[in-house]
Amino acid sequence: MICPPPDQKPPYENLPEFGYCTEWFPGLFSSLFFIKIMSKENFEALQAGIEAIPASEIKTPNMPVDKYVQEAADLEVWSKEDQARLVAVGVPQAHFDELPTRAGALRYIQSLWMKERYSQEEATRQWNAEAPAADELRNELEHTFRFAFRKRPELLDKVKVIEAGSGHADMLQDLSDLSVLGTANLPLLQAIGFDATKLDTAAALSESLSTVLASMNGERTDPNKSKVLRDQAYTYLKTAVDEIRAAGKFVFWKDEKKLKGYYSAWWTKKK
Repeated sequence: MICPPPDQKPPYENLPEFGYCTEWFPGLFSSLFFIKIMSKENFEALQAGIEAIPASEIKTPNMPVDKYVQEAADLEVWSKEDQARLVAVGVPQAHFDELPTRAGALRYIQSLWMKERYSQEEATRQWNAEAPAADELRNELEHTFRFAFRKRPELLDKVKVIEAGSGHADMLQDLSDLSVLGTANLPLLQAIGFDATKLDTAAALSESLSTVLASMNGERTDPNKSKVLRDQAYTYLKTAVDEIRAAGKFVFWKDEKKLKGYYSAWWTKKK
């Protein structure tokens, strides 16, 4: 584990995201500094409390989440020797005890949310790249079938049924149905010089793009679910951070050196 250099003060930059730092810091930070491992266990330990936050109380991050999580870690170190005084003015001891775990839970949920967003975006890009060719093939097969089956009314009726409907899912079902119908009546298609391999292509595209469509639309059933959970985890961490900072500003209002550690470094730089 790589620890911050002894002369580096919060906010710490470019630290590994997980692991433990077991070196002691001289001077101001003469206590064990560690960053809780970013893990599923952090979230599971606090899941009930996080998910219990009602919609009316959920806050949305107003700064980069990775920066906020790091500031929570910095605050843990900064406030460690002040805990007794801050608890005395009303900060629950649990806020200090859970601060690293709350930060780890947020980091974990943020990563899951970003992964889901990336997967959906990747699926959308793949769909946009491959779907036009699939749609063109469907149109070609329908056109071909209408000619090849022109003397077979019962087959034309089946083509009309396939042509009915619209939308992405309908297109994929059409490709599958056309492949089956064409395979069952291959001699009629061969009689007009049709390339039978296109039926296999239609079946393959129907199957592969069905998976892509499912990934693309997966979160659309409940598009905000992952984001809401991320925001709940942020709110849960923010509750502790805000109370510790507010108490620190109250207790150390005349101590400029102490006071600065109870402000957001990110927002201070923005001003």
